[in-house]
Amino acid sequence: MHTYLNILQCSYKFSYCLGFNIHLKRFAEKCDLFDGEWIPHPSGPAYTNDSCLLIEAHQNCRTNGRPDTGYLYWKWKPKGCDLPLFDTERFLDAMRNKWWAFIGDSISRNHVQSLICLLSKVDKAIEVYHDEEWKSRRWYFSSYNFTLSVIWSPFLVKAEISEDPNGVSSKDIQLHLDTLDEGWISQLRQFDYVIASGGKWFPKAAFYWENNTLVGCHYCPGRNLSELGYDYAYRKVLDLVLHHLTSSGYKATVLFRTSTPDHFENGEWSDGGTCKRTVPFKGGEVSMKEVDRVLRKVELAAFKKAAGRAPRNGTRLKLIDTTYLSLLRPDGHPGAYRTYHPFAEDKNAKVQNDCLHWCLPGPIDYWNDLLMEMVLNDRR
Repeated sequence: MHTYLNILQCSYKFSYCLGFNIHLKRFAEKCDLFDGEWIPHPSGPAYTNDSCLLIEAHQNCRTNGRPDTGYLYWKWKPKGCDLPLFDTERFLDAMRNKWWAFIGDSISRNHVQSLICLLSKVDKAIEVYHDEEWKSRRWYFSSYNFTLSVIWSPFLVKAEISEDPNGVSSKDIQLHLDTLDEGWISQLRQFDYVIASGGKWFPKAAFYWENNTLVGCHYCPGRNLSELGYDYAYRKVLDLVLHHLTSSGYKATVLFRTSTPDHFENGEWSDGGTCKRTVPFKGGEVSMKEVDRVLRKVELAAFKKAAGRAPRNGTRLKLIDTTYLSLLRPDGHPGAYRTYHPFAEDKNAKVQNDCLHWCLPGPIDYWNDLLMEMVLNDRR
C-alpha cells in the first residue's frame, strides 16, 4: 500500500515541524527506522580496532588512547520494531557484480570505513585506486565482484578549495552553483547504488558563481557583494544534484543521506570546542543548533521535490535520515583522541578536538544496519 509520511511528524523532538508530506512506498505495519532511541548492547561492536586494519588514524579512537569504552555498547532501536544487525554474508551475496559509490565529504569517508570494516569480516578489501590526497578511493571484493568507491566532493558541485587538514583556508572558496562536480558525474553511469550527502561545508565563507558570473557570497564583509546565505547555495545545489539523478535517465538506487549534527561544546572546531560526554542523550535532552536546523530544512524540501518527480521506471530515490539518531550520540566522537595518545607527555595538554567525525567502531556502524534494511528489505 502507499501512504503519505510526514517526514518529521513532530515526534523527532526538534523545535520545529516542516508541515509537508512525502509520497513514499511504505507498509503500515513497518515502523519509522529513523525515530527511536539508543539502547544497551552488551555484546558490543561487530569488529574491533585490532580486527579491522583499515581504520584511518583520526577515527581510530581506541588505538589513539581513548580510555573509556562505554560508547561501544549501544545499538539503535527504532520505535515499534527491531533493526537487524548488519549481515555481511547476506549483504555481499546480494551485491554480487554491483558497484556502490559514496559521494560527499569526510563524513562519507568515515561511513565507508565503517562499511569496509564490516565487509572485511567475510572478504578482503583490495584497494585498486586512490587519488593523490587519498580522499577518493576504490576497493574491490574479488569473491563477490563487488566494488566500493568513495568520491570526495564536499559541495557536490564544482568548487575551488584551498584548505589544510585542520580546516584552515588559504584562499576564498569559489562555488559554481550550476555546475556539477566532474569528479562524480563522469563516473555516475557505472554505479548501481549511490549514497549522496552534503551540508557540513556549506556554512563556510564562500563566493557563489552562476553562469560564470559572481552573483553573491556567504560571509564576505567589505566585498560589496550580496549576502545570499549558505541556505541559498545549499538549496540550489541539492535541487541541481537531485534533479540530475532523477531526470537524466540514470537507473539505479540513490540514497540521499541527511547531514549530521556535531557535538562541540564550549567552542567550535578551531577555537577550543570539546566533546567529553560518555553516554548517549535521551530524547528531549538536546536540540539541534540553528545551522543544523537550516541545513535539515533545505534537505527535506529538496528531497520532497525530487521524490515527486522521480520516474517510476528510473532512479529509485530513498532518504536515509541519520540526523536524529546521530544527534543523540555526543559520546561517539574522537574528541581529543583524533591523534595518537595526545596526553602521553602532558596530561593537561591543550589539543584540538574532533566532535564531528565518528570513532570506529562506534555509532556510525549502525548507519549500515539502516542501509541494509532499506536496500535489501526495501524499507522507506
